[in-house]
Amino acid sequence: MRRKLAAGNWKMNGTPAELAELTALTQTHDTPTVNVLICPPSTLIAQAANTVADHKVAIGGQDCHANTKGAHTGDISADMLAAAGATYVITGHSERRTDHGETDAQIAAKSQAAYDAKLTAVICIGETLGEREDGTTLTVLDTQLAGSIPDTATAANTVIAYEPVWAIGTGKVPTLDQIAEVHAHIRTRLTARFSDGDQFSVLYGGSVKGSNAADIFAVPDVDGALVGGASLKAADFSPIITALENA
Repeated sequence: MRRKLAAGNWKMNGTPAELAELTALTQTHDTPTVNVLICPPSTLIAQAANTVADHKVAIGGQDCHANTKGAHTGDISADMLAAAGATYVITGHSERRTDHGETDAQIAAKSQAAYDAKLTAVICIGETLGEREDGTTLTVLDTQLAGSIPDTATAANTVIAYEPVWAIGTGKVPTLDQIAEVHAHIRTRLTARFSDGDQFSVLYGGSVKGSNAADIFAVPDVDGALVGGASLKAADFSPIITALENA
């Protein structure tokens, strides 16, 4: 059975004071029936891991370097994340692809580093608005899937997150039919390439909130969500977790 995962990406938000939101989340969802993940900034990972130590909430990093160590000022390795208490790491987020020019090959290398550190990689893919309007969405996703996922990926060490770039933080959401088409396509590609491709969890991300989560989770092959802004407050993220538990 594929894991159901409600993942929150805090992005460049959060100081120790915001860990109160994590505490509130564990109080509301002390024994969630789905997997719950919070990816705070790296400065909070150790504290966040300590905060959820007695609860069923995982902590992850937002990125990692492909190398285990070296002269890479400002970067953080997968081993460092694991040592701080992380069990997941996001790789290939569109903001990393766009702001830092990350290539599929670099993302695959980072994902492999995550596997080597015993972390689960949440590998992100997604098309821009121009690519959606040009009708090249599936072609773009095929390229990203082929190039960003290492051959060593398994359903146990990898989660795929489909995030249409034009829907992230904009309030715009693809139609349910569009989400269904993409997730079915991703499933087909994973199943063709990997022996356990039917067991990979595939998340949807992009303006997910409590009011639309249930409809999105009812779409076939949607196994959860990667949530940005709505994960910063327990009151906003909690309904999404509940919707996934009820899906």
